[in-house]
Amino acid sequence: MPGGPYRKTADLPMVIPVFPLDGALLLPHGVLPLQIFEPRYLNMVDDVMAGDRLIGMVQTRGHGDRRAPTLAQVGCAGRVTSYSETGDGKYLITLTGLCRFQVGEEVDEAKPYRQVRAYFGRYDADLAADDDGVEFERGPFLTLLRRYLDRRGLGVEWDVVTAAPAPALINSLCMALPFAPVEKQALLEAPDLEERRVALAALMEIAAADFDDDDDDDAKPFMQ
Repeated sequence: MPGGPYRKTADLPMVIPVFPLDGALLLPHGVLPLQIFEPRYLNMVDDVMAGDRLIGMVQTRGHGDRRAPTLAQVGCAGRVTSYSETGDGKYLITLTGLCRFQVGEEVDEAKPYRQVRAYFGRYDADLAADDDGVEFERGPFLTLLRRYLDRRGLGVEWDVVTAAPAPALINSLCMALPFAPVEKQALLEAPDLEERRVALAALMEIAAADFDDDDDDDAKPFMQ
């Protein structure tokens, strides 16, 4: 049941709490583990666990007040599907992505955390099951992925990568690879899986080429 109790976007709440966290990307059907320790977000988790368990993950635009930076225009709502407490007062939760939303006006309800009106309407398709039948030509993509990972000194379990259905592979790479927040936002806002794959490949290609250029510069003799 990909959307849990939510069959259509009209079933989703109009106001949700948001967790602004640059670099932490949640996509529909993706799984994002989080460690919560700041008091206002501990309060937020307490509240959502007593309610519908929904939290909106949002990037920021890098300006505005430090405690209330300007939010990006699009976020992704996730449902808390795993929850535990640590001995030192932290919460360990897992969010499973449900649906993207347009970030609307903030709602002031005297909460220590931020809440916004969430407009889900244009992302109704996010609640549908991932189409595991979707495929693409994996050879060139995996070659590019290996080149990117090698340049960054990263590794993956290749048997898992090669066996993963296309949607799970693309979305998990978008969420896990260390792209800049603005690049993560571009991946989030890609209209569909194929455009997200194209954007992901372009980002890996650019990053790998940058590393190649750096290597070339290091190899050049010093000339005065």
